[in-house]
This record gives sequence, structure tokens and C-alpha cells, in this order.
Amino acid sequence: MAIARDSQQPDEDRRWEVAAEILGHLADPTRLHLLRLLSVEQDVTTLTTRVNASRSSVSQHLGRLRLAGLVQTRRDGRRVLYRITSDHLAALVTEAVGYADHAVRGIPHHRTDRSPEE
Repeated sequence: MAIARDSQQPDEDRRWEVAAEILGHLADPTRLHLLRLLSVEQDVTTLTTRVNASRSSVSQHLGRLRLAGLVQTRRDGRRVLYRITSDHLAALVTEAVGYADHAVRGIPHHRTDRSPEE
């Protein structure tokens, strides 16, 4: 049994590394807001009107998110449209915003009693 664990350990370690990298990309309020908005395709101009950042800043954040594989692009004539790449990522962003809503508004947090493996 120990041999099987040892052969799985690199995958397990990499999983934690990737999760930490993803959370690092979410650690910026502008990037988090952009990801929340990108459940539907949008261009830089539209996104700039919806977040509290300059067009240049929005473009830079989108570039980082694209390089990290968290958003995808599609060209439509001269415009570049952006969209979040994963429903898992969208759910993570939604959960983070929900947690923040509880914290900011003083709403008690809720939880179920489950083991982490469930």
C-alpha cells in the first residue's frame, strides 16, 4: 500500500500547488471582479465600464488571467471577447464573494458538519 501512495504523491503535491496558484490569481479585487463578470463574453471596453479600473489596468489583468489559463479569448472582428474558462472557477469566485458578503454585512457564516473527504 505504501508504494501506491508514493507513486501518487507527486500528483497530490502538484494539486495543492496548482490550487495555491489559482487562489493567488484571485487575490486581486479587480481580477476577482473581472472573473465574476466573465460568465458571459465581454470585451475590454464593456468590462472597463463595470469595474473600478482604467482600460489599461483591465487589459493587463485580463492578460494575466489569460496567461494563467483562467480566461479564454475569441476574436470578433476588431474586438477581443473574454470569458471565464471553467464552471469550477466560476463557482469558486461565487463562493469567495458569498463569503465576503457574510463578512462585510455581519451575517453569521454557516457550515455543515462533514469530513473534508466527503
